[in-house]
Amino acid sequence: MFDPVSIVVAALIIMGLFFMIVGPIGLIRLPDLFTRAHASGKCDTLGQALILLGLIVYEGFTFDAVKLLLLIIFLYIMSPTATHAIVRAAHILKYHAWKPGEERE
Repeated sequence: MFDPVSIVVAALIIMGLFFMIVGPIGLIRLPDLFTRAHASGKCDTLGQALILLGLIVYEGFTFDAVKLLLLIIFLYIMSPTATHAIVRAAHILKYHAWKPGEERE
């Protein structure tokens, strides 16, 4: 009925889409910049990597798959770095973290 490669590809892409949906939910539900940055940084990076990994499996071992692998490596370097820079700037500007009992922003 279905070949194993298409099942693996579909599973990777669906898992990636799941993480890409959970990230914005974390942006809406979490209370402050630091937790929101954590949610968006982790979920978006993992979601994009899983989707690209699904495309690599679908493509097979070709030059396009190598380019997609390089893109995953680039994402795993740049996305956490950008998230860290945003959070560090907020820390330097004395943005305080949310504490239980405070109103959400």
